[in-house]
Amino acid sequence: MTGQTTATAPPQLYGRRSRLHAVEALSDRLASGGAVLAVTGEPGLGRTTLLHHAARTFTAGPVLHVRTDPTAPGRPYADLRALRRSAGAPGKGAPKEDVTADTAAGDLLDALRATAAHAPLLVCVDDVHLWDPASRTALACAARRLHTAGRVGLLLSTRGPLARDFAGLPVLRLHPLSTADADALLDEATGGEVPPELRADLLEEAAGNPALLLALLRRLSPAELSGERVPARPLADAAALTGVVGRCPGGTAWADADDLLLTVAAALREPDAGDVDAGLVQRALNGPALGRDPFPEALALTDGRFRFHSGLVRRAVHAGAAPDRRRAAHRALARAHEAAGHRLLALLHRAWAATGCEPLLAEELSAAAATASASARLRSVAHARAAELTPQATLRADRRTDAAEQALLAGNSRHALRLLPEPPGEATPPAVRGRAELVRGIAERYDGPVTDAHASLLSAARLLAGTAPARSAAATLAAADAAWAAGRMTECHEALTQDDTDAGRAPHGPARDYRLGMRAVLEGRFDAAEPHLRRVVGHALTGDRPDTLLRSVAAALLLGDPASAVRAGTRALAAARNRGSGALEPRALEYLAYAELRAGWHAQARTHAEEGLRAAERAGQRNTAAHHHAVLALAASIEGEPDVVTGHVSAALATARRHGLAQAATLAHWAAARADLGRGRPLDAADRLGPLVRPGPRRGHFAVWMLAVPCYVEAAVLAGRPQEARPIVADLEVWAGLGADPHAPAQLLRCRALLAGPEDADELYLRALDLHEHTAGDFERARTELLYGKWLRRRRRLREARDRLGAALVGFERCGAGVWARQARGELRANGAAPSGEGPGALARLTPQQWRIARCVADGATNREVARSLSVSTRTIDYHLRNVYAALGVRSRVELARIVEQAEKSGARL
Repeated sequence: MTGQTTATAPPQLYGRRSRLHAVEALSDRLASGGAVLAVTGEPGLGRTTLLHHAARTFTAGPVLHVRTDPTAPGRPYADLRALRRSAGAPGKGAPKEDVTADTAAGDLLDALRATAAHAPLLVCVDDVHLWDPASRTALACAARRLHTAGRVGLLLSTRGPLARDFAGLPVLRLHPLSTADADALLDEATGGEVPPELRADLLEEAAGNPALLLALLRRLSPAELSGERVPARPLADAAALTGVVGRCPGGTAWADADDLLLTVAAALREPDAGDVDAGLVQRALNGPALGRDPFPEALALTDGRFRFHSGLVRRAVHAGAAPDRRRAAHRALARAHEAAGHRLLALLHRAWAATGCEPLLAEELSAAAATASASARLRSVAHARAAELTPQATLRADRRTDAAEQALLAGNSRHALRLLPEPPGEATPPAVRGRAELVRGIAERYDGPVTDAHASLLSAARLLAGTAPARSAAATLAAADAAWAAGRMTECHEALTQDDTDAGRAPHGPARDYRLGMRAVLEGRFDAAEPHLRRVVGHALTGDRPDTLLRSVAAALLLGDPASAVRAGTRALAAARNRGSGALEPRALEYLAYAELRAGWHAQARTHAEEGLRAAERAGQRNTAAHHHAVLALAASIEGEPDVVTGHVSAALATARRHGLAQAATLAHWAAARADLGRGRPLDAADRLGPLVRPGPRRGHFAVWMLAVPCYVEAAVLAGRPQEARPIVADLEVWAGLGADPHAPAQLLRCRALLAGPEDADELYLRALDLHEHTAGDFERARTELLYGKWLRRRRRLREARDRLGAALVGFERCGAGVWARQARGELRANGAAPSGEGPGALARLTPQQWRIARCVADGATNREVARSLSVSTRTIDYHLRNVYAALGVRSRVELARIVEQAEKSGARL
């Protein structure tokens, strides 16, 4: 063990803001007494860095930063002696080996009390799990009695869960970094120059562990980091994993890891396995596995099942074991699974134990994977291992394609692409090449340039036409979907019209109706499209295939029936979940959230889009994630959160630009412009929307840009440029006449009112409001009420204006449109009436957290000071403060302070 009073400057801590606040709070408590905090987490998550930060930033007094030397021989109390020497008590009272832990703890507290006599003392003790047991027990006793030592703070760290000795102490658990934080760390370490595919692989292998991520980077050559050369696989090999974990559990060499540890680690190599039956492990070991003393600290046994406390340690145990011992463990598990009747798992473990080509075993494994009732992930792993054992090239390619198909179903499109065979030659049968191209195209549609997906899917359709006509038709329809996402109407139409002869012979069904209906829509023959699309929507009442139900959502939206679209989307989501499809669930949530947005149900759309974004990120579907970001940006543009809008818009556009997602890009630009409009910046909104809605090469997606026209007309008129908006109203009239958007007729009248003279505008606004009565959703009606109220106020019709503006305020508040509600309140103030939400009485509507923040701000605290006092982030304070302003109808801290002061004087809220 070594003691030091200074710490080297640690790297930036990503994703640890709340943890830093907790450590800083411990330091603050030392002004009046003692405090203790235990930091736990698996190796590599930053426990040592966090202690370094605490030692570096503590300025109230001396710092004792103690680290354990894992190579030093351990005798009872050896570690405690070292701590006492670091505390300035080198010999007197040093604990003997035969004293009790309580006596040793008392001696330690005496030494710490003396060191902290003149100023607070912070003691940072790293890697306590490496201490000798006697020292660890004594330290735990001292920690519980630390309040008797005066102003002493004890910050200790330990790997994995807190040992029994320290039970009951305050714990700060470190978790893996989020994808965003790991991505930021990767950029910091590399300057952001890592190619996208390698970046995704590094983040996946590191699994949020910052030390492992940095270790993987250090092992890559400049050519590999730049993408000029493909790095060896796996990225996280035995050397990288064991280097981060450190000592092997039990203190042995990694190659000689405990048999129990290795057997459990080998069993947990199975996909979807978070734990393993202890009886199975016991049978594999052919001896007693339970009740051991001492029990391996890396394992937990709960309800008869083993698991590792740390996934990283599990990976290190398996990868670091000697190859012959690893294969022996898999053979033992194969026998245990065979005896239990788990044929697929038994064959998989046999395959993992095999070396070289094993064609008979590969045949058995592939057949079992094709017929077993198992998860898509398990079937994918089995097919992939069967391919590795297959010597014949064509059969190996076929099995790799089987593995890729299952990986795609499991929701891992990047892994599916990696599994696909190398581009086959002409000698490979068209059916094998066609299946591979179909998987490639669908994976690229989820997570790649959609133009590439379109080309791959058309290629698949041609290759499969002779041997698998149903798959060929599915590939053609998927190619049309890819062209739709890219905003390429001509290519979409061509895909829908390919091979009309075969389409005519195809049986009637939702896929054929969807194809014919969509083709008619693109040709402008809406009367011809309607019966086909109606049948597709009707199928949602009885269908249970997620992909078909998603087409029902699209058809309902084209028919201007968002309520039916929401119902179909709900069924599609349930169907995807029932099938356990990690690929289809994010898309079902995407369609459902967009349908809810079109129906005016913004809060529900936001909830489903947030859930869908998480699912898409787990599945590696960046294109689907971009659409979720766009929907979230649109929802936030209504709720009035400019920072949130900006974040989602940036995320959506980053992927949309790289992958050619015209639909997601148009939605994102529309969200940004609507946020500008809500914040009273019509000129910015008009500049942003103009290129999207006016004719020309920069016009937005052909199915989306028309939805943004009402915002553009409003922005152009309010910006003093009505002449720019007049030509586009004719397009909106055509759109409203098609019936594809239930809000469009009322929006058309609102736009005409904005552009009309005083003699016509009044009637147009009233007619628009009449039409709003027949559509769901408060937001669009409230916008019309707001514009009408502004128009009335400018003409000094103040009583009528008050009624309209009040109705607008109620509508905006009902749908949570905070920024728009502030506009309505501002207009009411200008009209001479105080909004009902303003004044001391409105404070009763604040949540307790909002009230605490309002009082702190009224007392003159900055946002950063409020955040520190409440142990939250400044971003959280910003968010709550915006809601406080909206609820009270104020625009500044001065106004807020006035209302709070009046409330406290009157006792309105104390």
